[in-house]
Amino acid sequence: MKLKYPKLQQSVVAAVFLGSLFNISSAYATDNQGSASQKTNLQNPSKVESTLQKIDRDALQSPLEEPVETAQNVTSVSQLTDVKPTDWAFTSLQSLVERYGCIAGYPDRTFRGKQALSRYEFAAGLNACLDKINEIISAGLADKVSKDDLAVLKKLQDEFAAELATLRGRIDSLDKKVAILEAQQFSTTTKLNATVIFALADTFGNSVGKTTDGTNTSFGYRARLNFDTSFTGKDRLRTRLQAANLPNLGSATTGTGTNMARLAFTQDTANNFQIDKFFYKFPVGNSATAYIGVNALDADDILNTLNPYFESSDSGALSRFGRFDPLMFRGLSGAGAGFSYNLSKEFNIAASYLADTGDATPNNAASPTGQGGLFNGGYIASLQLVYSPSKDLRFGAIYAHSFDPGAIANIAGNTGSSFGSKPFGSNDTSADRFGGQFTWLVSKGLNISGWVGFANARQESGSGAGNTANLFNWSVNLAFPDLFADGNTGGIIFGQPPKVTSNSIAANVDQSTSYLLELQYNFRLNKNITVTPGIIAVFNPNHNSANDTVWVATIKTLFTF
Repeated sequence: MKLKYPKLQQSVVAAVFLGSLFNISSAYATDNQGSASQKTNLQNPSKVESTLQKIDRDALQSPLEEPVETAQNVTSVSQLTDVKPTDWAFTSLQSLVERYGCIAGYPDRTFRGKQALSRYEFAAGLNACLDKINEIISAGLADKVSKDDLAVLKKLQDEFAAELATLRGRIDSLDKKVAILEAQQFSTTTKLNATVIFALADTFGNSVGKTTDGTNTSFGYRARLNFDTSFTGKDRLRTRLQAANLPNLGSATTGTGTNMARLAFTQDTANNFQIDKFFYKFPVGNSATAYIGVNALDADDILNTLNPYFESSDSGALSRFGRFDPLMFRGLSGAGAGFSYNLSKEFNIAASYLADTGDATPNNAASPTGQGGLFNGGYIASLQLVYSPSKDLRFGAIYAHSFDPGAIANIAGNTGSSFGSKPFGSNDTSADRFGGQFTWLVSKGLNISGWVGFANARQESGSGAGNTANLFNWSVNLAFPDLFADGNTGGIIFGQPPKVTSNSIAANVDQSTSYLLELQYNFRLNKNITVTPGIIAVFNPNHNSANDTVWVATIKTLFTF
């Protein structure tokens, strides 16, 4: 249970009181009342850490963490749902509640009196009742405290003097710590967390269109600082700063010549920090969550990719393709809004609308086709339904409609061939996208997930307006949680990057089929450092069997704090 400072003493008593302080103490003192089980925990002191270190940790809890279980004062013992008149301590509890008001219950109105009780926990409860009785005496109501009770309290104070002194000393220390934190704290509502990636990478095999390996061994980094602000404890305003200098291994000039070899975490800001993400999510009622953002809000921030072990660019797939279905989730990102709503325990529906925040405008802005979207620019609108028949098995179906102005057309999201990104060259392109995803935790040590995606694209500008093209991709992913050691994860990803299977422009059809295979192993050195070596093989790069297989080897080290 978590305790909420500053009502420390009153909260502790909610968790630790097994019954009446006075009757329990009498049984302890005389050793001739109650059962052996009622006395055992008092006669055998437990280590201080279980209570005192827990108090230290929870008293300084961040407001962004999960809500704490705060003690609830009761005015009648009948409010405690698990205390019955037949219980051995019922009468004593009733007396303490009615006479002194120093008994509290859990938020769910339970007392949980069968939990084990240490001497330090007993002392915490005793301290709470001592404070209450002192308040009564200070108020001039000493006649309400019986002499017998005062005598018992005196015996208890003598017996637990060491524990009481320790508790009060720790509480005084906590008061000082809290005062320092309040004076020096960064914010009462904002929590800083960060990730830093260092990656050593190189490619092997002839680059596309070359007879040599076009890359050199590289070593770079990506640093992200997330400022998460919460105003209610259930909402989150995220501001992310990012700096990086990781090269694009898919570059046509300095890389392999195929985006299929691009790493998931590739970024290059020339070592300058930039605002990478800025969005706000908040609950609407008990079943819905709303999202709104103005910078780099992505579809996967709102929709569920159903790829739990590989989705994250920090700790997931090493390849850009392996994170999630690019035809469904790789469209434009920027300003937008969305929501996620739980229809029932099994069904969730989510939707998003994301618009390009750049200056790109449609080539056919004055055209009656009206493809410019809400802001007369690029956009992607998505709708997803997720079905979860059990906690270990989930299915998702998604539909999206997108419009890419010719200058930024990128249907495949830099994961497929050049035709996959621009099936009609630099002309405005709209697309209807359809996809399905699943994830299945087969056993504790095996998770299977995958996707299949299809897109029907249409040329919206230029002399060939009306041309159409079809794109297709799929993937099957195997994750092995706790492989060889707790916290470590092995992974295998195999799939077909986005491919143009047909096109009204016959020359812009991919003639062969590429396949991507990724092998990786996440090794946790400790809770803050994870090392992930891995290798990626791209067969028939750019869907051309004339191209040599491209191999990518990398060792990624992730620091989180």
